[in-house]
Parts: sequence; structure tokens; C-alpha cells
Amino acid sequence: MECRPGCGACCVAPSISSPIPGMPDGKPAGVPCIHLTADALCGLFGQPERPAVCEQFSATPPLCGESRDDAFARLRELEEATV
Repeated sequence: MECRPGCGACCVAPSISSPIPGMPDGKPAGVPCIHLTADALCGLFGQPERPAVCEQFSATPPLCGESRDDAFARLRELEEATV
């Protein structure tokens, strides 16, 4: 599955504990990554400095659902389950 245009849920909903360029302490859940573009895409996509956790994320229908709202809800549920 390719990322849904205008979504960006994976760049906002989950916490990321590993360093991100410009965010050396990672990011908390619910906070947009500083590399999330205005059109809700990853500004580091395909770049070597993109964190491994982001590189390994795979958008799938069961995870992302049918809409941006589905993706946010499902990623928030996973975040809460792993805290």
C-alpha cells in the first residue's frame, strides 16, 4: 500500500524515541515531526538520514484503515497499548 495523500498520521500519532534530524530526543505522541511537509508527506523519505524506525514503518490497510481518521485512531490505540 502506498501512503494516502494528505494523511501523515504516522508522522504525528506515534511517539518516536530515536533521534530524528532536528529532533535529537525523538518526538512525543501527537506532535508532528518537523519533517512533515505541508502536504502531509515525509520530507526525509528516501534520504539516508531518515530514522530506521520510520524507514521500517509499512503502511498497510489493516493499520491505516479506510481514511486518515482511521489511521490516526489505530496508531493512537497502538501507542496507548505500548506505553
